[in-house]
Amino acid sequence: MAKIQFTDTVTIEQLAAMIPAMSATTEGSDDHVTPVIVSEPGVGKTSILKLIAQNNGDKWRQPSDNFASDKFDYIYVDCPSKDFMDIAGTIPNHVDKSLEQYVGALFKLDSAKPKIIMLDEVFKVPKLMGVLFTRLKLERMVGDRPLPLGSAVFATSNNSSDGVGDSMQAHQGNRVCIMRMEKPDARRWNKWAGENGISSTIRAFVAMNPRVLNSYMDGGQESNEFIFNPTRPTQTVSFISPRSLTKCNRIVKNRNVWGKAAADVALAGTIGLAGAKLLSVFIDMEAQVLPISEIIANPMGVTVPEDVSALCMVMFNAVDEIQTQDDLSSFMKFIERMKQSELQSIFFTMLLDNKRTTKLAASNDVVKQWALTNYKYL
Repeated sequence: MAKIQFTDTVTIEQLAAMIPAMSATTEGSDDHVTPVIVSEPGVGKTSILKLIAQNNGDKWRQPSDNFASDKFDYIYVDCPSKDFMDIAGTIPNHVDKSLEQYVGALFKLDSAKPKIIMLDEVFKVPKLMGVLFTRLKLERMVGDRPLPLGSAVFATSNNSSDGVGDSMQAHQGNRVCIMRMEKPDARRWNKWAGENGISSTIRAFVAMNPRVLNSYMDGGQESNEFIFNPTRPTQTVSFISPRSLTKCNRIVKNRNVWGKAAADVALAGTIGLAGAKLLSVFIDMEAQVLPISEIIANPMGVTVPEDVSALCMVMFNAVDEIQTQDDLSSFMKFIERMKQSELQSIFFTMLLDNKRTTKLAASNDVVKQWALTNYKYL
């Protein structure tokens, strides 16, 4: 009998699909559950609300711009920054000499549309505030007012082992669904980065150094000086994560304007000293890489770099710059001059992982022929 494989993590794409189905209230049923998504810092938990909106066909704005679509009100709550009066407050009714509860405008209860509410960093709130958020998580109530039917609530937090102040009591944990979000590996992050304007230099750096996106919860990471590690105090402030790599984008793009020294200081303050040194060396190497326009113009005459890192950078640059079938066919002649088919397959994978170039590749005869000849490397 085959051994059953069980994983303890869920991808962000899976979570975005699961959360509305698990959490939304339905007529005549009380079987909804509140997902609590946990992970180490900087792996993209806040992006879940954006993906849910996109899955519903809604144009996304920043989480702080809580917005409405035709179907839902999307509401992001930065829990540690909220006080009682942000959620609900009791004020006197001078007419009948009673006290009435007013609900914060944040929750848009003047609208009858269902809400999709993200409670970010929910376990970093003071205990008294936690009571208000518990009603929201379990009863779909903001103070004493219910959410409209069809509303969904989910929360995020860090792993308790991260040492950043997140904890949950047993009776609370038994009332929700706790799921650990998978940290994206180098390939998955690069696919996202290619679709979101991240520098090809950073993407090539990650592809050549995939260990910078390992997790301290994986085995054998004790000597990994690039990533978050709560057992090493110097690696809990500035470190490489999907979030901090994204923050490097503007620094890398302006390095020639600001100067290497200033840019390196900014990199160190964003991804840590070890990561900054490694990335800076990688950027210096980029100056030796041929422009893609020269390769396309003379694919059989230019020199093919011997260094694998340089080749990787050329391929990432090409994915960004190739615009036409002629460009792609010409660049494929350069690719076919590489000595190893395994290296050529990296470019094929890059093409398919990019929404724009996968359309070019699907109808390019040279790419099709390469795939038929080298299918064993795919």
